Amino acid sequence: MKQNKHHHLNAPKCRSVLLTTCAALTLALAAGADEVKFTLQPNKAFSKLGYYMPQRLNLSAQKPDGVKTPPPGLEAPMYGEMKLGPAESPSTFFLIVDEPDGKPARLFVDANGDGDFSNDKPAEWKGSTRTNNGVTTTSYSGGGDFQVRYGADSLTLHLEAYRFDKNDPNRAGLKDTLLYYRDYARAGTLELGGKTYDAMLVDESASGDFRTTGTNTPSTQLLIDLNANARFESNGEQFPINKPFNIGGTTYEVAGMTASGDSFQIVKSSQTVEETKPIPDLSPGKAAVAFQAKTTAGDALDFPASYKGKVVLLDFWATWCGPCVAELPNVTAAYNKYHDQGFEVLGISLDKENAEEKLAKFTMEHSMPWPQIYDGKGWQAEVARKYFIDRIPQAFLIDGNTGNIIAAGFKAAGKNLPASIEKALAARK
Repeated sequence: MKQNKHHHLNAPKCRSVLLTTCAALTLALAAGADEVKFTLQPNKAFSKLGYYMPQRLNLSAQKPDGVKTPPPGLEAPMYGEMKLGPAESPSTFFLIVDEPDGKPARLFVDANGDGDFSNDKPAEWKGSTRTNNGVTTTSYSGGGDFQVRYGADSLTLHLEAYRFDKNDPNRAGLKDTLLYYRDYARAGTLELGGKTYDAMLVDESASGDFRTTGTNTPSTQLLIDLNANARFESNGEQFPINKPFNIGGTTYEVAGMTASGDSFQIVKSSQTVEETKPIPDLSPGKAAVAFQAKTTAGDALDFPASYKGKVVLLDFWATWCGPCVAELPNVTAAYNKYHDQGFEVLGISLDKENAEEKLAKFTMEHSMPWPQIYDGKGWQAEVARKYFIDRIPQAFLIDGNTGNIIAAGFKAAGKNLPASIEKALAARK
């Protein structure tokens, strides 16, 4: 914990919706717990976090009474109403998506929550057109700032938003929906067990209230960079603030979280839970996790030792995964182009049990001659667990000579994969 002493001498005033939180705060203060203060990052938190949890906002053609001065020139407006801030006294904001047929759509945000759109900055809203099976659709993405009130104070929080084409037959259930997510967070450091960690506090529900009151779904997360690789892993470094967690053999709890997230405590818990240990650092330049396994053809592999003299793509995927299938042509093209130069692929299938025949048929039909490892355990596949895989497709480009990771993430996929392979092959020469 940061060594900033708490200066409140009296017990906090509790509201009924937060009795549990207030009780924990009272105990924390009585125990002399140190106060933790993180700095607000009002926008661009997504670029640091690398993931988001979309929330739904219902849209209607009926103008809400709270919209006092709409933007001029609206042609086909859809209105949405959003509440942000403390659960007991949230600020109300209105959004308008104007979608006239044959014209670009526009997004308007009532940033200061006064119902008057004439005094707000334009919101960002950009279209992206694609054609699939003869059907052309245009989706939009962007976002805006919201001035959220916390008592006498006001904080600017940025939300990212996107909307699928209202006429997209594959998204009919979302034709009256705007999807949005938090692009803000709080960042700082924590001292736990004599060690200092970079950490972030993330309001996953994009509610503007960092407390978990029982109605927040999902809850606020405390992210702790346990393996000190300057990023937060989605598997093993995220801790819901309403549950105890164990770091370094000590179980802690979060107490006294304020609505704005500007202050809270980390206290030792009376409970004991399993320790969360740092996961392997799978950044480029670090060693790949070694393992032994058998392929579906019955061949024994000692990874990465079996790939001496090669550059190998360790590819986590499944036949049921749409994005994996979409990525497959990139992997196949790379294999066909670079295989004779020393490039290999090893597939790790996250297919569930009794899928041997399905996997064999799929790999044959899709011209995938490289070996596959499959144990029928789905997300709990042994190799996947060693690499803490929680999303697919996910791949690592590895040097078989050194056993080190060359590229990962977007650098080992899509249009970036060939350049990463060429660089790796050139380095071997």
